[in-house]
Amino acid sequence: MISLDKLKKGDEAVIKDLITDGIPLTLLEMGCLPGNEVTILASRRGLIYLKIDESHMSIDSVTASQVIVELKK
Repeated sequence: MISLDKLKKGDEAVIKDLITDGIPLTLLEMGCLPGNEVTILASRRGLIYLKIDESHMSIDSVTASQVIVELKK
């Protein structure tokens, strides 16, 4: 398992854990929860654009480092 900020464009993973209570409530409401699938759409300048279920969002790499995922095979 690795943190979300380590993924590259096109990678697909399943969220396994959130290692802080500091995840913004908005992200949780949009589906950034254990068990949900995530796809990396783009990454640049410390921002990661991703899709979780049917929600598209952008998060900073610091927040992404707090989300633990498992790559899909």
